[in-house]
Amino acid sequence: MKENKKTNAARLLDQKGIAYELIAYPVDENDLGAEHIAESLQEPIERVFKTILVRGDKTGPIIGVVPGNLEIVLKSLAKASQNKSVETVPLKELQPLTGYIRGGCSPIGLKKPFPIFIHETALQFDFIYVSAGVRGMQLKISPKDLIQTVHATVAAIAGPKTEKGKY
Repeated sequence: MKENKKTNAARLLDQKGIAYELIAYPVDENDLGAEHIAESLQEPIERVFKTILVRGDKTGPIIGVVPGNLEIVLKSLAKASQNKSVETVPLKELQPLTGYIRGGCSPIGLKKPFPIFIHETALQFDFIYVSAGVRGMQLKISPKDLIQTVHATVAAIAGPKTEKGKY
């Protein structure tokens, strides 16, 4: 892959000597979800992790990284991050806080360092996928390398998806 195709997240991994693969996938502006990415990569949805920005009542912004087949459990993330409560951050605040846009938010190379929590199932795999920092690019990386690189805490912060809005 040409050097100019590398994202800031990939360049940071290069600087730290962390092994990864940069994997392109077709972007569907109408479907930025993990399911589309998993299908495009022909990988199980459990390996494709999404990066979610929330705000704790005590800590301020926090990043949750959860597998695509689950959804973040705000109560669990609040407990893990020593907050009484956390809430998702409005979409309009995503780019100013992280430097990333929806569908391209990576836990690597955030504009400011925030506490990062990764769901414990990441450790079941030799590699997982996270956003490379732009729509259409994923990083294939060892979860242990990711955790070490972003100084993440591993915790049970996700649960089964609810059926709200499906019917």
